[in-house]
Amino acid sequence: MTSDAESCVAAQLDAYNARDIEAFMACWAEDCVCYAFPDTLLAEGAAAVRARHVARFQEPDLHGRLLSRTSVEGMVIDREVVTRNFPEGRGEVDVIAIYEVLDGKISKAWFRMGTPRLAA
Repeated sequence: MTSDAESCVAAQLDAYNARDIEAFMACWAEDCVCYAFPDTLLAEGAAAVRARHVARFQEPDLHGRLLSRTSVEGMVIDREVVTRNFPEGRGEVDVIAIYEVLDGKISKAWFRMGTPRLAA
């Protein structure tokens, strides 16, 4: 059975892959905070999250491929491989994303990124 928190995170990933900024932002709380794991601030507030992703959504090959998802109450952990257009070229990066979902919106997120692998 899928939890409400998992449904929120799934909708966010679907919007990310569609590069639909409005649907993506509908999943985030106004006072959300994003960190590079464990505590490096990436974005504070929905406007900052939007700004980061408007730029990212311009990447023609952007796609997050979900490998696994697990949750306990309002915490959701995704394991993904994300295809990006890095300055050095197209590649992939392993990502662990941890989301805290409150009242149906992502309130906090932590991202642990692996080392990018460029396409041959």
